[in-house]
Amino acid sequence: MSQTDRRKWFALVLLCATQFMVVLDVAIVNVALPSIKSALDFSQENLQWILSAYTLTFGGLLMLGGRTADLLGRKRVFLAGLALFSVASLFCGLSQTEGMLITFRAIQGVGAAIISPAALSILMTTFEEGRERNVALGVWGAIAGVGGAAGVLLGGILTDTLGWEWIFFINVPVGALVILLGSRVLKESRVETATRNFDVAGAVLVTGSLALLVLGLTQSVTWGWGSVKTIGVIALSVILMAGFIFLETRARNPIMPLRIFRIRVVTGANVVGFLLGAAIFSMFFFLSLYMQQVLHYSALKTGVAYLLVALVIIVSAGASQALVTRFGVRSIMAIGMLLLTLGIIWFTQVSVGGSYSVDLVPGFLLTGVGLGFSFVPVSIAALSGVPDSLAGVASGLINTSQQVGGALGVAILSTVANSRTDTLVNEGKNQLVALTDGFQYAFAVAAGMALVGLVATLVLVRPQGERQAVGQAATVGE
Repeated sequence: MSQTDRRKWFALVLLCATQFMVVLDVAIVNVALPSIKSALDFSQENLQWILSAYTLTFGGLLMLGGRTADLLGRKRVFLAGLALFSVASLFCGLSQTEGMLITFRAIQGVGAAIISPAALSILMTTFEEGRERNVALGVWGAIAGVGGAAGVLLGGILTDTLGWEWIFFINVPVGALVILLGSRVLKESRVETATRNFDVAGAVLVTGSLALLVLGLTQSVTWGWGSVKTIGVIALSVILMAGFIFLETRARNPIMPLRIFRIRVVTGANVVGFLLGAAIFSMFFFLSLYMQQVLHYSALKTGVAYLLVALVIIVSAGASQALVTRFGVRSIMAIGMLLLTLGIIWFTQVSVGGSYSVDLVPGFLLTGVGLGFSFVPVSIAALSGVPDSLAGVASGLINTSQQVGGALGVAILSTVANSRTDTLVNEGKNQLVALTDGFQYAFAVAAGMALVGLVATLVLVRPQGERQAVGQAATVGE
């Protein structure tokens, strides 16, 4: 292997290590939620902001981060984003209050929104199109999957042995090492263009709109649905979103070119991706709380309990790529969404005296296969029929849809669960019974979201739009 080739593959190791860290920071937090709640005296209503603050800024600024990297220099922006992410991680671990942790989780999300598209762009420019790039992308995708699986176990180990702070502190030495090595190994590249316009206003409007919507939903339990505060915050969210759509129709270089939604399969993939994100982020959020707050699992035992579903996802995701090539995107995606729906329905019967083998294992198996069969075809469909000029936008859009769907899903289901729990407690029910009943209601709504995703798959992802998507699956599998 030549020195150039060695440099390429070492660059891939650094990029994958960073992507692993970004993905890890979604999964790793779930297991530590009860410990953080106790240490910083979080209310049950505000607990979801630990996850939502990260996913909202990550999803809302992802496309702006990608454009910034393309125009200002991918290596430069990547290293700057990594520095921001690492510093924010340090202050997350040092947080002493709800507000401090939520603030630095949001800043972490900004760093992730810069890192992720910049890293993928560096990968695309480092490896030549064809087999070499496909191998690199395959490694990249596998690392992202392993990051989700490893996050729950690593989160449990760190929380139980060193304390919840270390789920954030661990990013600091990794980030510092990648910055040191990356500055020497990675090559600079950018899009040479005379017009360097950044749709900052669009990014701020859409992120602000979504943040206000989450705030209005989560605080409605405290403020009341008919209160001036709730109605005012949600109304302002709608106004900002309308302003975003208006701006995107007139911006010279919009963060989200609305013409991409004329491609029906892409629209369908993003609708499904949004609902998929809403259902699964919420599912894992409440499963973590159920296992620790109701079944009294330790953080480590919770992480080990998740290994089953993580392994099933990895195996089924690998199988789904071959199945998509043979049977088409819509068929495999529909099977995945159906199994996911059935798995979440299983969780609606979790009980105070539940057991791992009865209450969790069947649901883990169903949702594990469902997720593996859903994620791959959704990603393929999201790029189907997209011209080269919009490929970057389409790739960023599906990631944005999933992250934003996750943030809103957790917010909606937290509102449902907390409202139900508060009602039962006020009626004199036992706290543990009321908490479990609230989780059951949340799982029921999550199952409904997955079911709507199944319907969207059948209605919006048409067979005639699959030919190019299937061709892409075959190329990746070479």
